[in-house]
Amino acid sequence: MISGEGCESAAMNLKPVKTKKVYEEIIEQVKNLIADGTLKPGDRLIPEREMADRLQVGRSAVREAYRALEAMGIIDIRQGEGTFIKEVNTDMLAETLALMLATEKNTMREFLELRKILEVGAAGLAALRCTDEEVIKMAGALAQMEEDIKAGDVGQQADWQFHYAIAEATRNSLLVLLMDSIRDTMSRLLKEARDELYRTPGTPQRLLKEHYEIFEAVKNGHDVKAQKAMYDHLDRVEKALFP
Repeated sequence: MISGEGCESAAMNLKPVKTKKVYEEIIEQVKNLIADGTLKPGDRLIPEREMADRLQVGRSAVREAYRALEAMGIIDIRQGEGTFIKEVNTDMLAETLALMLATEKNTMREFLELRKILEVGAAGLAALRCTDEEVIKMAGALAQMEEDIKAGDVGQQADWQFHYAIAEATRNSLLVLLMDSIRDTMSRLLKEARDELYRTPGTPQRLLKEHYEIFEAVKNGHDVKAQKAMYDHLDRVEKALFP
């Protein structure tokens, strides 16, 4: 039972209920249409007047909603052309990440932690969803990695291709988009990491073996084993670089 004092205290934190403004409802509807795939990047929105007629609202409310959506970076209002759903710009994310990695002292460790967060789950999903074509891509990347090792190359491109093939096999478009945005940065970091790791004898062969363990688990549909193999691999890399 709540005491009278407790009820009074709780009541003081309550705020008056306000009806949602019309323009906020328009914003929510547009965002929902984007979320469910009805509206896609590059699609043209209907003009303000037509939107107002369809929603049976004032044109000023539509204008306010469009301005707010533009400020959020969701739409692009082009004078004389119309209003369009904005294309996703991955360059900005990639540039920001690259700058942080170049200037921030602890970002490299954080990047390795991020990889564990993303790629361990990805390995599990890939094991459940991968196709024969994606298995062939992974196998091809590993074969290239093996050739690179024999040639004395660090093989960061083959490393990247393997991990990217796993991301594609998840069927998660957001993960693939994120991997696309960090492609150049991750490739550079993989080279730096391999340059450092290869100073220890036997490391190239160990890394190749770890990748094959991930591959076998994914190929055979063992999601838990795939997650463990990916975690163990990334954790060993992190500990080798940051003992």
